[in-house]
Amino acid sequence: MDADCPRLPDTVLFEIFLYLDHADVLSVGLVCQQWRAVARDEFLWKELFYRYYRVSRDVPRHPGAVSWYDEFQRLYDTIPCVEVQALKEHNDQVLHLSFSHSGCLFASCSKDCTVKIWSNELDISLQHSSNMRPYNWSYTQFSQFNSDDSLLLVSGVFVGPHNSSSGEIAVISMENFTLLSRVRNKPYDVFGCWLNETNLISGNLHRIGRITSCSVLWLNNAFQGIESENVNVVKRLFKIQNLNASTIRTVMVADCSRYDSPDLLLDYEEQLAASSTCPVFDLGSDSEEEEAKPKLPPEPAIQELPDARGVPAEHGLQQLFDDIMEGRMRPAMTETELETKVAELFVRNRTKPPEPNLLPTDSNSKTKYLIFTTGCLTYSPHQIGIKRILPHQMTTAGPVLGEERRSDEFFDSLDHVIDIHGHIIGMGLSPDHRYLYVNSRAWPRDCVISDPMQPPPIAEEIDLHVFDLKTMKEVKRALRAHRAYTPNEECFFIFLDVSKDFVASGAEDRHGYIWDRHYNICLAKLQHDNVVNSVAFSPVEQELLLTASDDTTIKVWRSPRAVRIRQARRPRPRKLLFSWLMNQKS
Repeated sequence: MDADCPRLPDTVLFEIFLYLDHADVLSVGLVCQQWRAVARDEFLWKELFYRYYRVSRDVPRHPGAVSWYDEFQRLYDTIPCVEVQALKEHNDQVLHLSFSHSGCLFASCSKDCTVKIWSNELDISLQHSSNMRPYNWSYTQFSQFNSDDSLLLVSGVFVGPHNSSSGEIAVISMENFTLLSRVRNKPYDVFGCWLNETNLISGNLHRIGRITSCSVLWLNNAFQGIESENVNVVKRLFKIQNLNASTIRTVMVADCSRYDSPDLLLDYEEQLAASSTCPVFDLGSDSEEEEAKPKLPPEPAIQELPDARGVPAEHGLQQLFDDIMEGRMRPAMTETELETKVAELFVRNRTKPPEPNLLPTDSNSKTKYLIFTTGCLTYSPHQIGIKRILPHQMTTAGPVLGEERRSDEFFDSLDHVIDIHGHIIGMGLSPDHRYLYVNSRAWPRDCVISDPMQPPPIAEEIDLHVFDLKTMKEVKRALRAHRAYTPNEECFFIFLDVSKDFVASGAEDRHGYIWDRHYNICLAKLQHDNVVNSVAFSPVEQELLLTASDDTTIKVWRSPRAVRIRQARRPRPRKLLFSWLMNQKS
């Protein structure tokens, strides 16, 4: 066979690879010495890789790759892009998916107001379904397993008196699927999250004015109905003022302990030195020339409004009122502008300063970050707030209202703010919690927001930003491919997920998308019949991906390699048919 194998020029091999099925070509390699020689030709496969995947030649090979041939095979053979199962047990839009840490179970939330628990075996099957309508829920929207997979946090929309709606969090035992506790959560798109095995974070919102409010984040014990009456089951974590109709939403917790040993480093050059002197980064510019210029970051929000006359903060309100009464305010301020100005002056001298040295220096640090969406210009979430949670704050022990505060520490400040310059519609952490991925729809460049109730129009194209939480810097150009169409007032969350090598996201264009984290390239589009709301990788097998859609289905996707392995394990249909025919004859 080897003697009959013709010698092919590189250009012909390139065309073969482009137009023939890769698996067929690889099978030829088993019998063709010529192909085995080609497989060892690193220069050829490097050229094929850069041309076929259209990767910039400045991008080095994946740090875990042994050869360019193996890397080509990885990107072809290990992407979960083959649909193997469609789950249709929900009868309304499926909004969210989450795996247990062991990968043995996953949960799904839906507009049908159920949370379903699935068993992840060779063929996925439904294990349990909990209907939340008896608790006055409108629908379930989010779920998360705790670190030992013994408890499931389920977040939903609660319909209260006079048809008012806020959120509620339920905790379900995975041992017998009983409901252990319920916690109010406002607004409902705070979602909630686990801080540790037995404590979860919820939110509450207090209106101060028409566009001014205060968000309070609470630490709750999951076993509220079981604990002794002498033990606290809730404690206030933080209290943060919101301006211009903004609120805190979408909370999540990042563990800093693995920042020095991540699964995958995304910087191609040496990691940038950690710096705590740049608390705010503006991503509004897409110009390479502007990006090359050094930027002076603005001060944190609580320091943005020094009085132009040098009046001390405690006299700022009085000075403002005097200026208004004596007609020195030109032009005249609207009611909204006046409310915002008063709130800013009040908070200047009533806010606890941010924690020093936000960036972790100890690789064994027990510090955790509370990450959430927020804003300062309008109601649509356009900033990411980061607040450090210290070890002594990770328990409900102590005063219910938290640490004793001085009169000038009425509010907590944010330790770090990232300005996205667009409407944030999704966030997700890498498995090692080193990198934060953010879905956003950009505002027009140089737009000005004069009314907080009228945010700028948002782009249809979704940008997927990547931030290094060790350096607090954006580390790659935004990933693009997916799209969304709803306007600001109807915009909804599209959940993304990150595995060791891949990142996936839903979209409103009826597809899920998969990108390679190292090469920043889109690898696959996964089709549904309606909006794809959520995606989830198995935490123990990144070649398994789930997608959830408004078409009421959950689709299961596996890699070509995993499909071949599964098929090899199954009994051959021909043998079964032959056995049946022989039995019929006898």
